Amino acid sequence: MSVIAGQDADVNASENGPAQTSLNTAAARNLATTTKSAPQMAGISSRWLLRMLPWVHVSAGTYRVNRRLTYSVGDGKVTFVKTGSQVRVIPAELGEIALLRAFDDPAVLTALADRFTQREFAPGELLAEAGAPADTLYLIAHGKVEKLSEGSYGEQNRLGVLADGSHFGEQGLLQAENLWEFTARAATTTTVLALPRQDFQALADQSAPLRAHVEAFRAIPRQRVNKRGEAAIELASGHKGEADLPSTFVDYELAPREYELSVAQTVLRVHSRVADLYNEPMNQIEEQLKLTIEALRERQEHELINNREFGLLHAADYDQRIQPHAGPPLPDDLDELISRRRGTRFLLAHPRTIAAIGREWTRKGLYPDLAELNGHSFPAWRGVPILSCGKIPVSPERTSSIIAVRTGEDNQGVIGLRQTGIPDEYEPGLNVRFMGMSEKAIISYLVSTYYSAAVLVPDALGVLENVNVANWRD
Repeated sequence: MSVIAGQDADVNASENGPAQTSLNTAAARNLATTTKSAPQMAGISSRWLLRMLPWVHVSAGTYRVNRRLTYSVGDGKVTFVKTGSQVRVIPAELGEIALLRAFDDPAVLTALADRFTQREFAPGELLAEAGAPADTLYLIAHGKVEKLSEGSYGEQNRLGVLADGSHFGEQGLLQAENLWEFTARAATTTTVLALPRQDFQALADQSAPLRAHVEAFRAIPRQRVNKRGEAAIELASGHKGEADLPSTFVDYELAPREYELSVAQTVLRVHSRVADLYNEPMNQIEEQLKLTIEALRERQEHELINNREFGLLHAADYDQRIQPHAGPPLPDDLDELISRRRGTRFLLAHPRTIAAIGREWTRKGLYPDLAELNGHSFPAWRGVPILSCGKIPVSPERTSSIIAVRTGEDNQGVIGLRQTGIPDEYEPGLNVRFMGMSEKAIISYLVSTYYSAAVLVPDALGVLENVNVANWRD
């Protein structure tokens, strides 16, 4: 230590502030340990879908869903191409219509696509009126169309809403005596492509393959199906005496859907020097592995929602997709979504969508129920909890979807698929395999998780699409 005498010491103290009389904290930390947290990660979400799905062990890596034979196929959505203000249906997409399912003659499909005419309807205009001859197939390129009917007391019933890609009126192409069973009214400015029955019949008269396909479609025994489109099981009831009993069998699908396990993987690298020298008080490899697994689980839930092969948004049957009546998620929309299946276990929605639901409840003076689930309280509608899932996308137009799920194998619902007991398993369905050390002393671990999801029966999963989550209303 140096000592400054006389006036120089006073001048030095006045220039540099008060003289230090004890060891400061910056220097003291060099001789002390710190109390520290484990590494934190902002990307961890609640992942309620992973928690709520019942997981089924898939020993062979593939899960086959066997169902009863179903005739009502082909009720898909049609895709269009737009050039300026002109819209045209993609010819191959006409196969999404039940009448044309499995018809693959490109020349005939192209000729059929050319016969559609584009029409524009203003809000409130009628596309079809109940009781009028049904002689036109409509493809909705853009907009919303309400299906309406008259009730027993003269009131107007709303049967549903059709939106982009939907179609109606195909039965009118098969026979001239068909009548519209409902009124179709444009709810917004709507663009449709229309095909009159006479144009379709003229092409069928010219094309032997199309004519044969239509006759085969007519021959399907639709009277022997139940309301779900499954081949009926013939039964007798209420008879007396020695009546002849019907014979029957349960027919199965010949080509059932199979789900192969998907995988999410990454290679975790840790320098041996870090693992050797900096493992106290926390194990560096364990902490690195913990955050890596969290990231893989986040990706797993994202895939279970958005994957085009098995994600819930894409796996929902088209009959189980509905449109909101007015844009925002109204209580009536939630009622319709829940009513389409028995035993809805939960609803999944983006946090912004849940906020929009709350706004609509408040606007109508409703107070949400609370449902207890795994020790947590959630807002609920009709006793069905609404769970948050940030993996459900919100479009640039601020629209999103609400997913309704029934779960469980015994309940013919939605199940998660994974294989347990795999080599080097770290968690169920997830393993960590040592890959060796490089010449640069980098230790590598392969971290993998295997998963998928299966919808056992179509009505186990439903989606309310195109929900407006940014519509603030007084």
